[in-house]
Amino acid sequence: MTENPLGYEKIPKLLKGFAIPSIMAALVGSLYNIVDQIFIGQGVGYLGNAATNVSYPFSTICLAISLLLGIGSASRVSLYLGKQRPKAAARAAGNGIVLMVILGLIYLVIGEIFLNQLLKLFGATAEVFPYARQYAGITLAGMPCLIVTNGMSNLIRADGSPRYSMICMIAGAIVNTILDPIFIFIFHWGIFGAALATVLGQIFSFVLAVYYLWHFKTLRFEKSSFHLSIKESLKTCSMGISSSSNQIAITFVQIVLYNSLTYYGAQTVYGTDIPLAACGIVMKTNAIVLAVIVGISQGVQPIIGFNYGAKQYTRVREAYLLAVKWNLVVSAIGFFLFQRYPQFIISLFGNGDQLYFEFAVLFMRTYLFMVLVNGVQLLSSSFFTAIGKAMKGALLALTRQVFFLIPLILVLPLRFGIMGVLLAGPIADFAAFLLSVVLVSIELRKQKTIQQINSM
Repeated sequence: MTENPLGYEKIPKLLKGFAIPSIMAALVGSLYNIVDQIFIGQGVGYLGNAATNVSYPFSTICLAISLLLGIGSASRVSLYLGKQRPKAAARAAGNGIVLMVILGLIYLVIGEIFLNQLLKLFGATAEVFPYARQYAGITLAGMPCLIVTNGMSNLIRADGSPRYSMICMIAGAIVNTILDPIFIFIFHWGIFGAALATVLGQIFSFVLAVYYLWHFKTLRFEKSSFHLSIKESLKTCSMGISSSSNQIAITFVQIVLYNSLTYYGAQTVYGTDIPLAACGIVMKTNAIVLAVIVGISQGVQPIIGFNYGAKQYTRVREAYLLAVKWNLVVSAIGFFLFQRYPQFIISLFGNGDQLYFEFAVLFMRTYLFMVLVNGVQLLSSSFFTAIGKAMKGALLALTRQVFFLIPLILVLPLRFGIMGVLLAGPIADFAAFLLSVVLVSIELRKQKTIQQINSM
């Protein structure tokens, strides 16, 4: 059995090696929809773009499933490897992979059966519905592959191969980006072509991820490793619930946010369409920054999990604090760009009238004002998941979205109108940041005390 470098290599080197590929993989995930939107907007028009936005919750739910199983399995693998229990690690990984396949197929069937009802729930209008149904109906076929690929990428990183994990994700994105203009502009397949390009890219990534099953370095699979166990499945889900619940919460936030913008926007000169259009662009722009932050969080997770399992608490603390520093640097860059060049960023997604840019700039500067610290909550949630404290991880994952943001979106506009919707974002970010600092500080002090007792 190969000795795992997570236990002895320098933390900065480890974090660089794990986080950069994770960042690239996370960026690829967020860029899938953006690439489609750019080409669809040029080849189909604004109704096609609206269709991708309406269909986006399907991808969010898909990501929630893959994080539930991928993060859950990878966290257990890292902990077992740190405890020198390779057979248990192989069982956790094998059971997780079987779950990915089963839930992926179930999700596909449910999505296709209730496609019409779900699209209407997500906000499809009569004009947008035909485009959305065609796009979502096709892209759903690739969701099982996407779930397995995203889930496997976490296991591959836990095995010490973050670069291969990155390659799996990037390869599919490249295929999608190449095929999009070919199918849309050369074959004139419109939104059908965009959806098909997405699915083919996902299948290509899936093949690369499955290929790694025969090349794990720290895991040795047996047939029994892939026997589905209810007990193993529950343990895996408990470890991945914090990351998954955050994605589910995002879906609810989208629904509440869009409805609030429509209701209160109708009471202003901006109407209903401008706030919704501006919101979509701001969210997609912020998704790029969040992808980097998520990449850092995912990259540090196996480092923290392994060393916590090995009771090397000094390395756990060092890894978390270094990840926070990286996080803050990225957030600071995002804050500067959002505050200094909002109109330039918004114009990259197309043109609009004066009212559109006026509201979009206000939206970006206000809603993303606390982007500087909102990544700490995501990192802290991953921290607790990595050390096996899934309930605290789930609590932190839900704080910003469910406990703070949704209530604020509902309450603040009663006093401040549509401006209250915008203010809800930074207030929720800051509240979640404070709670994260308190909980992580308590945990790090506990680890330090345990280490001091053990050294006596």
